[in-house]
Amino acid sequence: MEFVKNTWYPVVWSDQVDRTLTRHVIANEPVVVFRRKDGTVAALHDACPHRLAPLSLGTLIDDTIECGYHGMTFDCSGRCVRIPGQETIPKKAVVRSYPIEERYGLVWIWLGDPALADPGKMFDLPQYGQEGWRAVQGGVLRIECNYLSLVENLLDPAHVTFVHKSTLGTPAGATIPVHNDFGDNAISVWRWIPGAAPIPLFEKFAKMTGKVDRWHYYNYTTPCFFDIDMGTCAAGSITDPDLRHTAVQMHSCHVLTPVDERTVLQYWFHVRNFRVDEPEIDAEMNAALAFAFNEDKVILERIQKEEERNPNAERVMLGIDAAPTRMARMVQKLIEEEKRSHEASSAARVGVAATG
Repeated sequence: MEFVKNTWYPVVWSDQVDRTLTRHVIANEPVVVFRRKDGTVAALHDACPHRLAPLSLGTLIDDTIECGYHGMTFDCSGRCVRIPGQETIPKKAVVRSYPIEERYGLVWIWLGDPALADPGKMFDLPQYGQEGWRAVQGGVLRIECNYLSLVENLLDPAHVTFVHKSTLGTPAGATIPVHNDFGDNAISVWRWIPGAAPIPLFEKFAKMTGKVDRWHYYNYTTPCFFDIDMGTCAAGSITDPDLRHTAVQMHSCHVLTPVDERTVLQYWFHVRNFRVDEPEIDAEMNAALAFAFNEDKVILERIQKEEERNPNAERVMLGIDAAPTRMARMVQKLIEEEKRSHEASSAARVGVAATG
């Protein structure tokens, strides 16, 4: 399976990175991550070029990694700086180093062309860290399914009524149609549910009672990043959707890392504008959200097994599939564009070598 490489993927929560060598696999690429002595994070391809021994099994010496097999030592740029018993270091004795950024409490990696690694292209949530909003680190959920299955799930408000009955949904949403707004590399799937009971999560933590109007905006950017804007107001109190920040609002953010063809890591956190000075509710809210996300995990893993058991099964398409269908085309387009760019660069290098 091919993956988008010219993008920023989350690797691990920042507070879990220290002077320990740790191995991570992102889009089938093994990476070793550690924190330098100056506090910044470094990432190298996790395979020594001699015998492909994982560098994560080696020893961190200052800011270099000594391979645990034959002692070849690599600096943070990936250059070999020492070979025990040998003064000459081959030019090919290098491993790839990766651009790294830290944002939203996460370490992010760029797997593609490093010249294109623009921090301005990262997942963006303006409310994070702003006055009047509380950002709460969530967790990471490992799901044994293709990452695009999880992307489809997160583009699908219609499932919430039936899967998340005790946390994020109520029966009132079952008959409300969804709307789709499509951009070049972004999709918003949204709906308002008027005059309904609040969802259990907001009833409990935002103290919402009686009849309310509530909304969900599933805001997606390629290849697998989500800002799910959900909120509630007293019925009839907001007539302009752009004023929903004046009511109870929460951004549930999901930034996904494909590990391989059938495994994805779902990193999640939330930013809310209610009870912002009450950190004591954070853990309980996170537990409720984790419960809901695990409900998706159960279904998606069973779907993955069924797809593997019967890969040629025919599917029935519904109206709610418009956004997932467009998403799949967007991701495939990015992959094909990267392939063409790589092929053009390779051809150019061959031409230069031939004329030289």
